Parts: sequence; structure tokens; C-alpha cells
Amino acid sequence: MLSNIAARWMAGRNLHYGWVVVTTTFLTMLATAGAMGSAGVMIQPLHQEFGWDIADISSAMAIRLMLFGLLAPFAAAFMNHFGIRQVVVTALSLILGGIVVSMFMTEIWQLVALWGIVIGVGTGMTAMVLGATVASRWFSQRRGLVMGMLSASNATGQLVFLPLLADLSETYGWRTALMLTAGAITVAMLLVLALMRDHPADMGLPAYGETNVNKPPKQDHKLLTTLASPLITLKSASASGTFWVLFGTFFVCGLSTNGLIQTHWISICGDSGIAPVGAAGMLAVLGIFDFFGTIASGWLSDRYDNRILLFWYYGLRGLSLIYLSFSGFSFYELSAFAVFYGLDWIATVPPTVKLAADKFGREKAGMVFGWVFTGHQLGAATAAYGAGYFKSDFNTYMPALQIAGVMCMIAAVSVMLLRKPGSANAVPQPA
Repeated sequence: MLSNIAARWMAGRNLHYGWVVVTTTFLTMLATAGAMGSAGVMIQPLHQEFGWDIADISSAMAIRLMLFGLLAPFAAAFMNHFGIRQVVVTALSLILGGIVVSMFMTEIWQLVALWGIVIGVGTGMTAMVLGATVASRWFSQRRGLVMGMLSASNATGQLVFLPLLADLSETYGWRTALMLTAGAITVAMLLVLALMRDHPADMGLPAYGETNVNKPPKQDHKLLTTLASPLITLKSASASGTFWVLFGTFFVCGLSTNGLIQTHWISICGDSGIAPVGAAGMLAVLGIFDFFGTIASGWLSDRYDNRILLFWYYGLRGLSLIYLSFSGFSFYELSAFAVFYGLDWIATVPPTVKLAADKFGREKAGMVFGWVFTGHQLGAATAAYGAGYFKSDFNTYMPALQIAGVMCMIAAVSVMLLRKPGSANAVPQPA
């Protein structure tokens, strides 16, 4: 078995197999991020080929983003019940099937069913919760760094794929672009089958940073119990003000990133006469800086007050969006925005995960973060539809940018309502 060969190779070099799991997860999230990002390339081609209204296309994308978030806490429960590998393979199969079938769609309801529901469910099962689950199970030390790497994979993949997808779409059509995405999903599925393992104990190893091999907790194999566990966790967590601050600020995070910039960026730039390939290339620059910014955020979250980090992340993001709405969309202004905004794109994830773990403990952290991530995607869905509404009714995206900027400023102030980690209200994380 390939995983055993890899484990022996790693052991011979005094390396932990957890890094193989992280690499596999990184590439899987990169591929699924390509599927998420390809939606932004499809808006204009679908509008031109079928005559569908941009608001209607945006509504399908909003459903996808909403399900992407709503499935997150249940994905954590399914991973606990069925195992990471089985859940991820099932999710990748749904994404692959939805992409392939969508190449033959001719009606708007088919777009809603395939890209809104099928792909929304599939990507929801491989959302940020996958990264949080892998980081929590396999790493006792370096968890913030690992979460930063996996967060960067998800966000950067959505952006770096776009230039190539946009070029293929413009040259050969949107169906050819989707073929590339389908190929990446297939490769990811093969890697998961070959290398992914659910727990360190499956390989006879302790978690990274620990010395004892701990068997995974015994799971209740009743499916109803599995389905109910996220709801029970939500009921418990919702009694805490910390949960609602994290939920609300992450709502703003999704509103100002996935829903607005990722979904509508090509159309926003198109209003200023920028070609799709050029706009996608700018997003790729943003994605490159996001990769380094998010990993740096993971490193910082292991060392500094996560509330202060989030204050600066949201505040600076809000200023950059307001600046963009009043800029002339020249090359230099867009380049400055791509660098500045890219460093901050999804840097909020590692501090948010750390704050959830500090407050609710390691065992509940995955599911609590799943519900917080639901807030993120509800915000993304709101912006995906809302920006499309502004474009259809007012023929401009500028109010959407300004509203998102103001919401980020409010989020920056809100996060300071949290108590400092380690105070009396925090639950110590088990060693």
C-alpha cells in the first residue's frame, strides 16, 4: 500500500506522516478551490450564450456558497463518524459529477441544481472544516502554521486557477475550462484514496508534538446521533457571546471575499474595460500574496493575541475595499489593491480557529468552527446575490464594495469585545 511505503520513507528521514496528510489535504483543497473559483469565470459566458440574467446566475452561485457553509458542521460530524477519507472521496465524486453533467445544461434550473446544490454539497464537505479537522487530529504543535497552510491552499487555489480558466474559457469556451477543473478533482481523489488516513493511531503514531499514541474516541455508530451532534454543539455554543462574535465577524469575512471579490471580480473589472484574462491575472497576483499572508497569519496566531490580529485584518481589509470603490481601476491602483488585499484575503482563518479552540476546547473546536464557517458562507451568499442585484438594477458594483468595506470596519471593532484568551471564560485546551 502506497501509504505504508510513504510512512516508511518518512520514518527513515525522521519525519512525521502527518506532513503527508497535510500535503494531501493541501492538494485536495487546492483542487476543490479550483471548482469554487471557476464559477466566477462562468458568469459572463453563460449570460452571453443563454441570455440568462446575471442576477439569476448569481442566485445559483449564492445557493452554492450557502450550502458550502451550512454543510460545514455536518461535514465535521460525518468525518468523525465515517472517517476523513471516505467523506472526502464522496464529496469529490459529487463535485466531479456535477461539473461533468453541467457541461450539457441548457436551462437555468439545471444551473441551480448542479452548481447550486450538487457542487454546493460536495464543496461544503471539503470546506475549511477539513483543514481544521486534519490540523486538530494530526498536530498538537504547529497547529496554527498547519491551519494557515491549509487555509492558504483553499483561498489561493480559487484565485490562481482563474487566469488559466479564464484564458481557456475565452479561447475554447467555458466547457473546456471545466474539463481542466474536472481533471484536477480526479487527481485529488486518487491521492486521497492512496495517502489519506483518519487518525495518527491508524499509522501507529502519536500526533505531531506528542509522545503517546492515543486511540481515537469511540464513536456512536447511530446515524441519527451523528446528524444530531452538530445541532447539540450549536445549542451549547450559541449560549456563549464568543460564538456570536466569531460567527458575525466571519459572516463579514465571507461577504467581503468569496461572495464579492471572488464571484464578481471579473465582471467588476469588465465594467472598467479590463479583459477577463487580465482581471483573472490580477486575482492570481492577489492569490499569491494571500498564500504568504495566510501562512504568516498562522505563524502569528501561535505567538500573539488573536483578537488584535483580527482587529487589524478586518480594519485594513475594509479600508482597501473603500479605496477600491473610489479608485480609477488603473493598472497601478489595481496592483496596489491586489498586493495589499491579497495579504489579508483569508488571514482571518487561523486566529478564528485558535479563538474557537481556546474557548470551546479541542474536541468541540471542529464542529464549532463549522458553525462559524456557516456564518462565513452565509455572508458570501449575501454578497454574491447582493452584488448581482446592484449590477442588474443600478448597473454598478460600487455600492457593494463600499457596504462590504463598512461592514469590515464594524467587524474590526466587534472582535475586541472578546475576552483575552486564557481568561476565566476560556476552556483550556488539553495537552
